[in-house]
Amino acid sequence: MEVKCILGLVVLVAVSALAEREALTTSELIERVNRNIVRSPGDPYLEDDVAYNSEAERNADPCTSSGCMWPKSADGYVYVPYAVSRVYTSREVAIIDRGLQSFHEFSCIRFVRRTSQKEFLNIRSLNGCYSFIGRLGYGQDLSLSRSGCVYHHLVQHEVLHALGFHHEQKRSDRDQYIRIQLENVTPGLEHNFDKINTLNQDTPYDYGSVMHYHQYAFSKNNLPTLVAIPDSSVEFGLATEMSQMDIIRLNKLYKC
Repeated sequence: MEVKCILGLVVLVAVSALAEREALTTSELIERVNRNIVRSPGDPYLEDDVAYNSEAERNADPCTSSGCMWPKSADGYVYVPYAVSRVYTSREVAIIDRGLQSFHEFSCIRFVRRTSQKEFLNIRSLNGCYSFIGRLGYGQDLSLSRSGCVYHHLVQHEVLHALGFHHEQKRSDRDQYIRIQLENVTPGLEHNFDKINTLNQDTPYDYGSVMHYHQYAFSKNNLPTLVAIPDSSVEFGLATEMSQMDIIRLNKLYKC
């Protein structure tokens, strides 16, 4: 009886720990996983979970400066080839596939398994959670580390980066809706709050976006780094899946 009780307790603790991890928001999960990453030679440069090939690209928005949308086919669909690393378990592959397939339910985006296409998303368990912005024109890495990144909302988040979207709090009009409190930001991470010359497509600022970070992102002192304005009580960064405005914005960009 005592052994059964101990085993039951172990299972309960494990389940509780799993539930706690899954309760974290998208931005909390990304920050936790990417917090102590040390860049190795050959790794992309990271600004939070956005990857760049060089430091010079950090202040650029390749989607508005040179175009990075995935092409639309004659049948009206946007086919995005992808490959999934064999290191993932069957359960992890199922989560990734479900995240990709969710785009089929509300947009003209269609993710298809890569055969011989030169341009594709290479989904791998690399050093953290990250994606490049938009289509690069070759096999581009989208990292979902097995150590904390394989969740439905995180798949959607990183895929939206790959489709051309930045974080919501980086919008060019964000100063009307959110106040950045740099005095509370961990030194050296201020660049994560830089404003980008984004294409907002006449859509309103979305506090409920899966691309929005939580109010304590990169805080050095447990005080808010992001505060909604004019109403500071507005909550944000809590999305567990794409919002309706995320979907509208995606469909407007790709003319679905």
